[in-house]
Amino acid sequence: MYFETDTEDDLRKVGFSKERRVDPQIVVGLLVDRTGHPLEIACFEGNKAETHTIIPVIKAFQQRHGVADMVVVADAGMLSAANLKAIDEAGLRFIVGSRVVKAPHDLAKHFRWHGTAFTDGQVIDTITMRSTAPDPNRVKTRAEPVWDPAVHPTAWRAVWQYSAKRAARDTRTLALQRNRAQAVVDGDKPAKKVRFVKTTGQQASLDEASLARAEALVGLKGYVTNITAAVMPAAEVIASYHDLWHVEQSFRMSKSDLAARPIHHRLKDSIQAHLTIVFTALAVARDLQARSGWSLKKIVRGLRPLQQVTIQLGGQRLDAEPAIPDDIAELLTALHRGH
Repeated sequence: MYFETDTEDDLRKVGFSKERRVDPQIVVGLLVDRTGHPLEIACFEGNKAETHTIIPVIKAFQQRHGVADMVVVADAGMLSAANLKAIDEAGLRFIVGSRVVKAPHDLAKHFRWHGTAFTDGQVIDTITMRSTAPDPNRVKTRAEPVWDPAVHPTAWRAVWQYSAKRAARDTRTLALQRNRAQAVVDGDKPAKKVRFVKTTGQQASLDEASLARAEALVGLKGYVTNITAAVMPAAEVIASYHDLWHVEQSFRMSKSDLAARPIHHRLKDSIQAHLTIVFTALAVARDLQARSGWSLKKIVRGLRPLQQVTIQLGGQRLDAEPAIPDDIAELLTALHRGH
């Protein structure tokens, strides 16, 4: 979260910004459970790397609450060799999304023996190299390797799944990208960096090889983990990752609905107090959502008009109760029941 100031201090520092800002900022870490309910919030210096923020928060939470085992679930943005190594060395388990460009290497054995055809929902449980190139001899046998940290110290477990629905969406996206690239090649659109456009000197052409590679991988989604198949089956790995949308929803709620930013405070204590209020509001909001089944926006919109009015007139007190619609009455009953 950035601050509109040019002056850095011990907390607000210039660091990596996804919005490519050069303002001083802080790094905020929000730890939530698989349903998106907030567990912990922390803030760090704006130039602190992820490996120095994620692990301390999780380890502190484990010690405070006596939690022996935790699984960190994150998107492909976390998939750096340093991050995964640090999480593994901290004794934590992880499930992260894999980039599709890894599929040809991870699925080389499957492609060799079974081709590129998949059935809807098909799962391939295999391994992915951490930072080294795959062994070319690996494709000589039909069976996929079963990941074992002792047997495969330079690899992680990789689970890939094919979805017909995802394939249809990927195919539509590739068709649009191909058409855009062809328009650039034909001169119908201004030349710019477009996928599947290959430039040789001043001549632009359609990158048929890259397009063919992309088309061969439609419908595939990969997941990387350090949890063995004996502990967590492939289907559970995939299901755990799919719960990530709850996490993303909590982050969006914090930034938009609960106005976590912009932060107008300057002192560290004031900044931490602001984040604590946001964290508390998020906990209340998630609890209300869980008990009512309504979205936060719908809850606020339904409750806001309900106002009880007290009038003092000529020594008499008049209380005017609001008229409560049936759906709001059901909501209030559900919230009271779950209290």
